[in-house]
Amino acid sequence: MVLRMLLSVMKKVLFVMLLAQAVIGYGAPLELFVAPVEQGGNNQNPGTQEKPLATFSAARDLLREIQRETMLPPEEGAVIHLLPGDYLVDSTLELNYEDNGRMDRRIVYCSYSTTNPARLIGGRSVTNFVELSDKSIQERLVPETQGKIWAADLGALGMKNFGQLRSRGFARPTHPAHCELFYDGKPMTLAQWPNPGEFSKIAGFAESGTNDEHGGTIGSKENGYFYDGERPGTWKTPSPANSIWAHGYWAWDWANSYEKVLSIDPEKKLIKTEGVNYGYRKGQRVSYVNVLEELDQPGEYYVDTEKGILYFWPPTEGKPDREAFVSELETPMIRSSGASFITFENLTLTACRGEGITIEKGTAVIITNCRFVNIGSRGASISGGSGCMVLNCDFTQTGDGGVYLSGGDRQTLKPCGHIVQDCVFQKQGRWSRCYVPAIGFDGVGIKARHNLIFDHPHCAILYGGNNHTIEFNEIHHVALETGDVGAIYAGRDYTMRGNKIQYNYIHHTGGVGMGSMGIYNDDSLSGTYMYGNLFHKVQRAVFMGGGRDFVVQNNVFVDCNPAVSLDGRGLDKSPVWYNQVYGTLKERLNAVPRNIYEKNYPEIYTVDKYLAQTNGVPPENILVKDNISFGGKWKEVYWHAEDRMVDWVNNFVDQDPGFVDAPNGNFALKPDSPALKMGIKPLPLDQIGPRRK
Repeated sequence: MVLRMLLSVMKKVLFVMLLAQAVIGYGAPLELFVAPVEQGGNNQNPGTQEKPLATFSAARDLLREIQRETMLPPEEGAVIHLLPGDYLVDSTLELNYEDNGRMDRRIVYCSYSTTNPARLIGGRSVTNFVELSDKSIQERLVPETQGKIWAADLGALGMKNFGQLRSRGFARPTHPAHCELFYDGKPMTLAQWPNPGEFSKIAGFAESGTNDEHGGTIGSKENGYFYDGERPGTWKTPSPANSIWAHGYWAWDWANSYEKVLSIDPEKKLIKTEGVNYGYRKGQRVSYVNVLEELDQPGEYYVDTEKGILYFWPPTEGKPDREAFVSELETPMIRSSGASFITFENLTLTACRGEGITIEKGTAVIITNCRFVNIGSRGASISGGSGCMVLNCDFTQTGDGGVYLSGGDRQTLKPCGHIVQDCVFQKQGRWSRCYVPAIGFDGVGIKARHNLIFDHPHCAILYGGNNHTIEFNEIHHVALETGDVGAIYAGRDYTMRGNKIQYNYIHHTGGVGMGSMGIYNDDSLSGTYMYGNLFHKVQRAVFMGGGRDFVVQNNVFVDCNPAVSLDGRGLDKSPVWYNQVYGTLKERLNAVPRNIYEKNYPEIYTVDKYLAQTNGVPPENILVKDNISFGGKWKEVYWHAEDRMVDWVNNFVDQDPGFVDAPNGNFALKPDSPALKMGIKPLPLDQIGPRRK
């Protein structure tokens, strides 16, 4: 018995040695190859280019075996190549400490072809569409759909989990998406009313209402709200598995959520939902999704999750003949936990319900030149660890945010050194809408540099923590569906100091209700350094909401209204603001070590004298210097704040500064600019945005 076991081990070692000789050249990395089954991939193969494996996980397992038996990776590390093609990902590729590279011997997972990269698909291709023949379904649809709706049996494709909607949005946990349909590379619309881009309104609520702490009235969560119009009363009551869901900005334009509809009373025109964050406010926006009767225009779909049937009105004429996928995988497509010195390069990840790539407690893990397209949740996340990077990636149509990073230690101010750089973000927040930024991060010492962010319903960059750098980013057409929001946003923590926001170009922002801001320092956030940014057509370009110790220097404001806004909410006596100072501010300050924070941010404890009494905290020690403001309005100082609380120094206001070509968006300064003669420095505008060849 022992002899047989010994012979087995020797054979295994011999196989690994022969494989290593086959795939490693002198001074070259170990190379393993993977190909789709249709192109010869087989997990019984040795992983050579001629005889590739079929899955990422098989390549990972073989590499683990090689490393255990031969102490590889060699001098140049290892590369796992995905040959061109599509790869169905039905379970997460898990990497851990066993899969480590080394600082000079990285493990690289990448597409073999730079021009035809591999595509990882977290769903199933739909090719079995037939014309709708179920009369009971057709009777629930508007007559115009006759002959235009197609059905597909998802169970016949091998799918077993047909998905479910969950409560998502403000103050809700991140969840996998439901079963989504992607057609011709685009996300289709889950049957809804009103149609995309439109909202109905809350007509009122069922009782007298309660105070919202800001002078308004909202209805209770339990008693429901009255709907506007007649349409909801015509919908058939669905089964629990196929419930209608309401999406609303229920009380505030910055706090949306999706909630299950529990009942619709057509006589009272009353809807009750499973729950909302604050309550219901008359006039707020609401829409309804997953409504079979509202499958009424091209591009909409509906999934019967009990029967596993997809109903679809394609945006093209006749039978759907373009590439179609339904999402399925609810866990991350790739998850690295405790692994280090790994690179993911030139991969396309698409059509999943969960996240694309999740990195946990890794060192120097790099995601580069990847594309995250039609992702149900976040594109990528990095938590813990140090020195991880997201570089040159594209994020398009994610259900939640684009990329989220966290790390470092706020108690010691030890930085993590994570970076997101040279990336392009478009259409994040397809589902959750609020507080799902293109780039979100928290902790200490993270950099967001040279990125392009646009077409977003809420904030582009959301951060928390200390000693971060946000620089050379271009941000435009954000805050398109929400209000009281910033293109770059942080708030409610007086101890979040040492953050630099410099050399960014923020322009053409939106905002409903209370509008939007360019850089939003909310609820006594303090100590932000804002230097050398360009703002064009931004409502409140730099907003300081009751905070202290700001530097606003050498920025250019064009057609902003206003350029600089300051309030003194920390002096307000009303309970909500009094508690914000003597509750939240004081608690956050007491939660950090005084010796470390006083050494790094000496001005932070000048607030002690105000916390020792009850008259509030004024906005002080604010420098606004060497800025240009042309067009629009220069400043707004209000709500207990006073002009004397700010040092206004050498600002060039309401005069033509001598832009090179302002009508065409060139806001560089001419050599003879009068602003330059005042000592204002020119901005490095040619360095803003992604640096791609």
